[in-house]
Parts: sequence; structure tokens; C-alpha cells
Amino acid sequence: MGTSRRWTARGLIDLVLDEGSYESWDEPVDAGGHSDEYQAELRAAAEKAGTDESVLTGRGTVNGRPVAFIVNEFQFLAGSIGVAAAERIASAVRRAAAAGIPVVASTASGGTRMQEGTRAFVHMIEISRALMEHRAAGLPYLVHLRHPTTGGVYASWGSLGHVTVAEPGALVGFLGPKVYAALNGRPFPEGVQTAENLAAKGVIDAVVSSEDLRWLFDLALAVLVDPPGPGTQERRTPVAADVVAAAAWESIEHTRADGRAGVRELLKYGAEGTLRLRGTDEGERDETVIVALTRLDGIPCVLVGQDRSRQSAATPMGPGALREARRAMRLAEELRLPLVTVIDTPGAELSPEAEEGAIAGEIARCIATLVTMTVPTVSMILGQGCGGGALALLPAATVLATEHAWLSPLPPEGASVIRYGTVDRAAEMATSQGVRALDLLAGGEVHAVVPEHDDDTPADLARAVAAEIAHHLRSGTAPGFW
Repeated sequence: MGTSRRWTARGLIDLVLDEGSYESWDEPVDAGGHSDEYQAELRAAAEKAGTDESVLTGRGTVNGRPVAFIVNEFQFLAGSIGVAAAERIASAVRRAAAAGIPVVASTASGGTRMQEGTRAFVHMIEISRALMEHRAAGLPYLVHLRHPTTGGVYASWGSLGHVTVAEPGALVGFLGPKVYAALNGRPFPEGVQTAENLAAKGVIDAVVSSEDLRWLFDLALAVLVDPPGPGTQERRTPVAADVVAAAAWESIEHTRADGRAGVRELLKYGAEGTLRLRGTDEGERDETVIVALTRLDGIPCVLVGQDRSRQSAATPMGPGALREARRAMRLAEELRLPLVTVIDTPGAELSPEAEEGAIAGEIARCIATLVTMTVPTVSMILGQGCGGGALALLPAATVLATEHAWLSPLPPEGASVIRYGTVDRAAEMATSQGVRALDLLAGGEVHAVVPEHDDDTPADLARAVAAEIAHHLRSGTAPGFW
């Protein structure tokens, strides 16, 4: 299967945590009450693995940041989880919640321990309950799935992370392929239960080797834990409402031009420490949006942006993209981070498939979620703001726009057809509908407009946009948040 090196639990502790920082939280395991045969199995497993159970838990630091670390040891009865292991995990999670620190976990398990039957199986619920208590406290939970991770482990604490990755080539699945083959008389299709396939399908966020796990945790925790840093980008004086603006059609052409700065440029030039999250984590992925944990000019946030470079007639922004956007909204709310939405779309998908995928409902649910969020929210109309797809990410507490950005219920060409039966009066329609950023500023729909310069490079505009977003977050969009 081409998996990376198989690390022991103690090897991973040394690999991921700062040297000398690990403090074990594990109490001795009492094997009394089990049959003599099973106790002999446990003793043999302990001798083989060099651990007293299939999980080790404790506290350590990652670049000085305290975390609780929960690690499977596969050599102990295939990393299976019995009652003692489950109670050890739940106890560690609750201890982390009481200490107010993140939990990071690395799994490698065949699932629930068959020797302990239903009681061990039911204890997966207690692990999940403890994790949801931890998450309810606004604390991050990061998960790394090693080869193999299956059964009850994958269906409980392996699938509840805010960020979830798996090592290259890892077998990750609900039902082990050997059990499937025995029960069904045919092999499980190849390639389905692999880290790479699950990442491609939007079930997990990325494929990351154990050797890169410290880097990943450091990147994520820099956004999730570290305080805001000082801004380094120069903020431009916002455009005044009474300035003489470019014609609407001129602005529309600006935003449609090749080389126009988009969300990718915003992250490349205006952000740092960006960690992309891919998919809904529920088996759907749409490349027309980008979801990321990042720091915009020093401010940590969750960002969701429409990627104009990936939207075309062949690859329109479908309902899955909006479900990814709602994942970003949920993450921001739960992790108590600001949410930044970036609007740049020629419009949402119009097709039978989109209708059956609930495109209208997803637009409505994005709007409903965004208007009820309690964390600071900023939306930036970066370029094209067309139709319901744009409206879905618009209603933040603070709405910003670039000078040439625009917002319209339909493409101007479509509005012209409805009004006049021809596309030839699109420019006239754009003017009469008041689509320009400065029209929106005058009407109060936009709170500030970032000026654009004739000699702007994509990097220049991206930095100015990042500085404006960060300014509004720093200045108290949600008073008392910082």
C-alpha cells in the first residue's frame, strides 16, 4: 500500500512534541476481572508493544504551546480500544478541557476490542461525549489517521477533528477489508479506503506523513492558539462616498480581466501561515471555493473565498461549494475565530444537478448561518459579485469592497435580456441597477471601499485588501472579542 514508516506511540511523542516536554497522564491499568486467557493476551501485548495499553496520553508542548496528546500503539492488540483504553482517552480529553488546551491525536487501530465485546463498543460513545465537551469549550481538536485506522476508532474520535489528515497510503475505513471480504464473499474495491482517495473526496483535509506532523500542528496552532500579531501591510485611505467613480461597465471589465487579484493572491501576498482545509469533511469537495485557517496581516481567522480562477462554464460553483462555506462558518463559530468571506463569482451553478443538490437551499442556509454568527465576521467583495452565489457570503457584520468590485442579482447581460430581450444593453443595465462598490457604499450596503490604483499589481491589491480586513477586525467589529 506504500505507507510511510510505522512509528510507535513513544516514537511519535518524541517526533511531535518539544524535547523533554511530555508528561504522562496515564494511570496503571487494572486487568482484574478478565478471564485468565485474556489477561495472558494483555501481558503478551504489553511485552510486545512496550506499553501498558493501546493508547498513551499526556501533556506536552509544540513549539512552546501546551497540548494534550493521545496516541495509539498499534503493536498492542492492533491498537484496539477496550474499556480501559476508552476511559483513558476520555479522561485525557476532559483533563485537557479543564486545562483549556487543545487535543491532538494520532490513531492506528483496528477498532473496538473484540475480546471485551459490547461494553468496549459502547465506550466509543463516552470518548465522543468527552470530545464534544472539549469542542464546546472552543478548544481545537486535531487528528492524524495512521495506517490502519478502521472500525469504531474511525467512527468516533478519528472523525471528530476540526482538522483531520492521514498519512500517505494509510488504510482508513469504517469496515476492514478482510471483514468485508469474509462477510460478502468478494473483496472490497481497491483504492476506496485510502488516505489519498478520502482527501480527494473531501472526507479528510490532507495527506500528511508522520514526519511532517509537528509542522502541521505548529501551523494550525499558530492560527488557533496564538494571539493576533501586529499588522505589517500599509492600509490605504478608504474611498470617499462622493468620489468620481469609474463607469459600472468599466469596473465589470476590470474584475473580469486576466491577472485580476483573487482569493489565491490574497492568501499568497496578504496572509501567512495558511492551512488549507479541503472539502466538507462529509464526502464532498468543490474546488471553486477555498477554506483556510490563516492570519491576514497578523489577525488569525477562518477564511472562505470563492476562487474565480476555478469557476467556468464547465466547473461552476455548485451546492457543494456552499456546503464547504458552511463548514468554514461552523469552524469559526466553534473555534471562536473571526470569519472572513471573499466574494468573487460570476454566479452559482444553474443546472438540473444543482437543483437536485439544493443550490437554493444552500444559499439560504449560508445566509441564515452568517447572519446569526456571534464571532466577528467580515465579507470582502473582491471582484465579481453575481447572483445568489455572491449573496450567500455577503451578510457579514462588516462588508467591504474593492473599488471596482460590483454586486448584481444577475450578470448584467442576463438582466439586459430580461429587461430588453437582448444582451446589447448590459452596460446600461449595470449602471441603472447601481452595481458598483461606490453605489453600495452610498446606499449603506458596504461599509468601506479599498481604493484601486492604475498601476496595482495583484500583490499590491492583495496586501491592501488584507490590511483593510485586519483593520476592521482590530478596530472592534465585535467589541470585546480581542
